[in-house]
Amino acid sequence: MSDLPPPPDATQPQGPQPTIEELLEEAIDMVARSRPLPMSTTVKVNRDDLLDILEQARDELPEEMRAAQWLLKEKEEFLAGARRERDEIIDQGRDQVTRMIERQEVMRVAEERARQIVGEARTESRLLRRQVEDYCDQKLASFEIILEKTQKTVNAGREKLLGPASTDGTKLSEGDDPFAEPL
Repeated sequence: MSDLPPPPDATQPQGPQPTIEELLEEAIDMVARSRPLPMSTTVKVNRDDLLDILEQARDELPEEMRAAQWLLKEKEEFLAGARRERDEIIDQGRDQVTRMIERQEVMRVAEERARQIVGEARTESRLLRRQVEDYCDQKLASFEIILEKTQKTVNAGREKLLGPASTDGTKLSEGDDPFAEPL
């Protein structure tokens, strides 16, 4: 309450003080009694007398009125601060919503890209699996051919060993030694 005007000086006379209504009535009466300037509605008033009356009226304003004016001023300042705070909160909320939307968009794009990468990996995996299966099939077929040739060679070698005809045209039996000297 430091914004309030100081209390009236103790040096002022302490007699019956006129009320605000009386002072305002006196000011109105002073303006009403004043003589107008020629050809005008403007009146000539003793400035010092009117200022003195208005200052007395101001000094007579009740303390409650000054306190009410101070409260009104404080209320306006409080409301202005509350409006600023409200605007800041709204701005922060908007910023947060914007960030969340951006984050959501980034996540959606990332998920889409992840699905695309997984799809490409599956396609490449199937292709590689087919290539590996074809390669293995080719190697097994090649190995099979080699084994068949080896089998034929082994069979031919065994037939030579087991079935050669003797010099007289007879076949050797299993117990006969083909390398033995004839008798």
